[in-house]
Amino acid sequence: MDLMRQIELENMKGNIPEFGVGDTVDVDYLIREGDKERVQVFSGTVIAIRGNGIGRSFIVRRIVAGEGVERTFPLHSPRVQAIRIKATGRVRRAKLYYLRDRVGKAVRLASNFNKRRGSRSIKNPAVRGQANA
Repeated sequence: MDLMRQIELENMKGNIPEFGVGDTVDVDYLIREGDKERVQVFSGTVIAIRGNGIGRSFIVRRIVAGEGVERTFPLHSPRVQAIRIKATGRVRRAKLYYLRDRVGKAVRLASNFNKRRGSRSIKNPAVRGQANA
């Protein structure tokens, strides 16, 4: 194993739940206001997952006061405290950018009822990498 991959595995989080595009998640994010820090919850639908290794990130979209809000979260950032899965969605695309053009009930996705996830879901690479080592 090369040195860069070994350093990546050491700095990756090990407690990431398995989720994918189309899932509704709550992301606990540590924000700083002045000299204080607090945890803010961002709830929404995962519309994209990109990158690999320690640089992996995901985009969460939600509707606030009739306006769409998207936020990109680095998966292994120390600022991301926790990720909780509220519902799983059944999708046929790797990126759900088409949801940006939809309003109202058209934004909803069909439920997956916790069936088997596809290859586009986030699995825990730190555990998988340590099993091979």
